[in-house]
Amino acid sequence: MDTIAHWVDGATTQLNSTRTAAVYNPASGQQSAEVLLASADDVAHAVGSAKAAFESWGQSSLTARTKVLFAFRELVNANADAIAELITDEHGKVLSDARGEVQRGLEVIEFACGIPQLLKGDYSDQASSGVDVFSFREPLGVVAGITPFNFPAMVPMWMHPVAIACGNTFVLKPSERDPSPSQLVARLWQQAGLPDGVFTVVNGDREAVDALLDSPDVAAVSFVGSTPIARYIHERASASGKRVQALGGAKNHAIVMPDADPSFAAEHLAAAAFGSAGERCMAISAAVAVGEAGDAVMKEVVAKAHAVAVGPGRRDGSEMGPVITSASRDRIVDLIGRGADQGAQLAVDGRGLVVDGHEGGFWVGPTVLDRVTTGMDVYTEEIFGPVLSVLRADTVDEAIAIINANPYGNGTAIFTSSGETARRFQRGVHVGMIGINVPIPVPMAYYSFGGWKDSLFGDKHVHGPEGVSFYTRAKVITSRWPHVEMPSGASYHFPTTT
Repeated sequence: MDTIAHWVDGATTQLNSTRTAAVYNPASGQQSAEVLLASADDVAHAVGSAKAAFESWGQSSLTARTKVLFAFRELVNANADAIAELITDEHGKVLSDARGEVQRGLEVIEFACGIPQLLKGDYSDQASSGVDVFSFREPLGVVAGITPFNFPAMVPMWMHPVAIACGNTFVLKPSERDPSPSQLVARLWQQAGLPDGVFTVVNGDREAVDALLDSPDVAAVSFVGSTPIARYIHERASASGKRVQALGGAKNHAIVMPDADPSFAAEHLAAAAFGSAGERCMAISAAVAVGEAGDAVMKEVVAKAHAVAVGPGRRDGSEMGPVITSASRDRIVDLIGRGADQGAQLAVDGRGLVVDGHEGGFWVGPTVLDRVTTGMDVYTEEIFGPVLSVLRADTVDEAIAIINANPYGNGTAIFTSSGETARRFQRGVHVGMIGINVPIPVPMAYYSFGGWKDSLFGDKHVHGPEGVSFYTRAKVITSRWPHVEMPSGASYHFPTTT
């Protein structure tokens, strides 16, 4: 049994960890490794290492940083398949999906390679007589990332390339369910020339999280996960004076209008609902069919759901893998049953799915529930599984009202051929990321990612321009260089410009 340790001071280390957690292959249901769980003292040691490394890295030149970043980009690209295979083996998603995850992470690294341009300040010559004013941004120090199981490579890459490019040192606490990709990424940072201590990986559970949140030497915390934990992270870290960006859960809706092509809409709904077994914060879990679109879309969605090839991620032809744990499977199955009991029409039932040769895996098949209402558990709870709930509405305004009444505001989409309807939708919904005939509106790396309402705690989205702002703070300098003949200009009243 392999033991997955921490990465501190540029090397694998057990620190003083004595507790472990099991790591599974979700496709087989078998334990594949164990991961060490850091104590509070372990976290303090790791943060201390990062703090020491910041003394030099925070003063490093932009040239030195970009040299490392470009090298890191090439190494991640060269090892993309190896990272994807680790993701598949511990998360369960199919290889093609895992490779896509790595690619989206690469795009953030490429964005961070442009850090000299992104950190440019402002300069105002002769703001007053003989006085110039200029600004620049400095790194914060030690920053931490606490990341979820569903994107073990991409979500951390939303954070650490930007943070490190800005001159910070970074402590990553990945999910203990799929920790191996972070270990490989740590080695690639080292091969790229990153000094020891600038990137640290500490595996753990709540004890490690609380130690990071409470540490006086951690200046900022980035988090992606469920809404209850995001709220907890935001409150506890803010109470200790940290900057916090905490991305929470989602209930992403897609409206299908009567003028949309039902086959096109259904194909994209199925991919967005069942891809990665629905374990995406941008998955479409609720479709709102407007007017006569309902029956036509349902017919197509049901056919698409039945056609999804479910199997282990390394098997050629698999389109959807298992969910992450047996507990997740059981929770999803229970929610499907409650939906049916509460009056939803179970059009496609994914419970009880068995995959030949992998009977012990954590399987739930694509599931479609029709005639769902907003009071049902299957609608109010974030399922995080391959379940699509279909609601009905008479008008686009009614559909928009359904979305706006939901406490989440991460992502949404509309399928329509009407520009007027699309514009009314994009201006009317209270959601941070919107797709028009695009089911998963994930912004590119040079736009920031984040939702509204209970999907985000804190005022900054992740990566992109807001990521640079989050990981730096501004200095404004007012400067005068007088010559001997110049009057001092000193006075006892409040200074003004002349």
